[in-house]
Amino acid sequence: MSDLPELSRQDQVWLLQLARRTLENLEPSGSKTPKEKVLTGEEPVPESVRKPRGVFVTLHRGAALRGCIGYVMPTAPLYRAVIENAANAARRDPRFPPVTLDEAPDLHIEISVMTLPRPIQSVEEIEVGRHGLIVTQGAWRGLLLPQVATENGWDRETFLDHTCQKAGLPAKAWRKGKVEIEVFSAQVFSEPR
Repeated sequence: MSDLPELSRQDQVWLLQLARRTLENLEPSGSKTPKEKVLTGEEPVPESVRKPRGVFVTLHRGAALRGCIGYVMPTAPLYRAVIENAANAARRDPRFPPVTLDEAPDLHIEISVMTLPRPIQSVEEIEVGRHGLIVTQGAWRGLLLPQVATENGWDRETFLDHTCQKAGLPAKAWRKGKVEIEVFSAQVFSEPR
């Protein structure tokens, strides 16, 4: 797998602060993403976060998931993708009601910067704790980030079962060989708790 360069701790902190400012500047109606200039201020955007990267932003309230949305493919500069997905995780995750401005300070932000997904030939290639999974069958597609398996104590088979279910497929669909399985890695970092 061609892993992309890791972000420095300074870049991670900068992106987490950018995501935090995004949450703090959401419009009450939730119809628009905050303006980039408001969020980045006068400071220059670091060169290291200008390259397009796939990224997911995850929001937790306590131990509960409150929103998680992202881009699998590198469709926008990383910093811009963080802005868009912080806003989307807060307001457009269909599993949850929109985050309110009063609630935003209580949310914990986690960012997962992804490598490009690649298809695998055998499930034996999957490394729990290192790989995230994408399962596709026709129009059905599900993705779980690498940390989901370790946070839940899942083995490879359980991870595959849950990714199939996320795609809307039966849990064991991967055993029938009619699904495409892709893996990716992610650099995961979050605000201190």
